[in-house]
Amino acid sequence: MEGRVLVSVHADDPVSAAGIASQLRARPEVFVVDGCADGATVAVVVADEMRDQVVTQIRAIQRSGCARVVMIVSRIDDAGLLSAVEAGANAILRRCDAVPESVVRAVISAAEGDGSVPPDLLGRLLEQMRQVQRDVLAPRGLSFSGFSEREVEVLRLLAEGNDTAEIAHELSYSERTVKNVIHEVTSRHRLRNRSHAVAFAVRQGLV
Repeated sequence: MEGRVLVSVHADDPVSAAGIASQLRARPEVFVVDGCADGATVAVVVADEMRDQVVTQIRAIQRSGCARVVMIVSRIDDAGLLSAVEAGANAILRRCDAVPESVVRAVISAAEGDGSVPPDLLGRLLEQMRQVQRDVLAPRGLSFSGFSEREVEVLRLLAEGNDTAEIAHELSYSERTVKNVIHEVTSRHRLRNRSHAVAFAVRQGLV
């Protein structure tokens, strides 16, 4: 078992679960266990479509200690695709493409922390994200990073060693506005102080 990825299989339909588990048991790269409690690194979730119950199931699996999820789904529309990603699925496979080689490849990729989505679904996902950015986040001055353009500007100048007065002068804001921006960032992301905020921004690739 050493060197093999531990996998658990989950499905509402016992026949589907048994079929995928049988495929995986024949492969030397993986080892099928009963559930996340048995040390599974990756969970394979099989469903007809992305319903609310499936999203709930994925989140329950992750809470039980199995953070990596491969989703095998018969039908998936744009809303379901976004739901799967938001729920934390690392890889998405159509049921018709779920041959042993592709499932094992997705499992290994997920175990290594990577993601995999069929090319046509990836294009649809990127379009979905563009729509969310354009229609939901942008009107509120936000981006997918969770920071507004103004917050990024303040953090960048903070990282360069500027104090509140210098940042206010550079951006033509009042010092109160700069302080409010910093307070909002530290409160929203539960950061201890300005130094912690700068470190967080660096890790997020914002500065």
